Amino acid sequence: MVPTPMRAAVHSRRRFLRDSVVAAGGLALPFPAAEGAERFEPSYLPLARDGRLKRIEKDLWDILGACRLCPRACGAGRLRGARGTCRSTARLKVASHGPHFGEERPLVGRGGSGTIFFSNCNLLCCFCQNWEINHRGDGRFITEADLAGMMLDLQERGCHNINLVTPTHVVPHIVRALREAVDRGFRLPLVYNTGGYDSLDVIRALDGVVDIYLPDFKYQDGALAAKYSSGAADYPEVAAAAIKEMHRQVGVLKADERGVAVRGLIIRHLVMPQNIAGTDRFVKWVARELTTDTCVNIMAQYRPEHRAGDYPELSRQISSQEWGQALAWAHAAGLTNLAN
Repeated sequence: MVPTPMRAAVHSRRRFLRDSVVAAGGLALPFPAAEGAERFEPSYLPLARDGRLKRIEKDLWDILGACRLCPRACGAGRLRGARGTCRSTARLKVASHGPHFGEERPLVGRGGSGTIFFSNCNLLCCFCQNWEINHRGDGRFITEADLAGMMLDLQERGCHNINLVTPTHVVPHIVRALREAVDRGFRLPLVYNTGGYDSLDVIRALDGVVDIYLPDFKYQDGALAAKYSSGAADYPEVAAAAIKEMHRQVGVLKADERGVAVRGLIIRHLVMPQNIAGTDRFVKWVARELTTDTCVNIMAQYRPEHRAGDYPELSRQISSQEWGQALAWAHAAGLTNLAN
């Protein structure tokens, strides 16, 4: 029988979270309230007011010309209709949008996280759980004005943020849509929800545009990243540099008086069979290179999807023992802010 995480593993995680809160002094929230949170203003508004957001957008379109939006730097002339490694031209394609209640609790609150799923992806993992969107490219073509309308629709429906899922290959389109949405009254925090394979130059360009970064950190071993994510051998170094820059920009996660995140960093890390993701090294990296109170979601929901069955080591879910070991590593590294 294929081993799977058991109920005891869930209890173990809850116990770890409880113990971490107690060790931190019994805090009601695992992250601080933002100073002046009740007067929160998204960081992109000053950029929009003084014209800097328009300049950022222009710089990003220039990068798209011979595409260098992601670390693959494939050079595709996407503005002329060529397809990049991500299988995208310059046409914007979205799979779906709507309130999402399955994200981390600081993002969901009561109104949900306003997710917008972009079609295609620059990382192309063989075990992708959204392979119909990311590999096959399911979705429909829209304009930046349509995207602005989606942002405003989600704001009107009571969502707490706009959660941009797999945005790396469409960043110029997002900034153009943001500018229009701001002119029409948009004011929610932006969440940049990425696989972690992001250009450091592009992340630097987004300083002040993004309020909440939500990157994956999938691998600590470049050979495994290349094997399972379409040749991305530099993934560990690239993700580390991008996440450190994200942390520099927004810091640790901060919430408003409702406990809803308004600014900061959440790192996702998917525990994989046989420690393929290098969880023991990942948690030490967070403690050493960032801070022990960095918000981290260590995820247990790995399941073999898409082409994972082609690799025997990926063809099962993780066991309760593997899950418990991941939590023990996090605890030993001193991490105190695990999200769920």
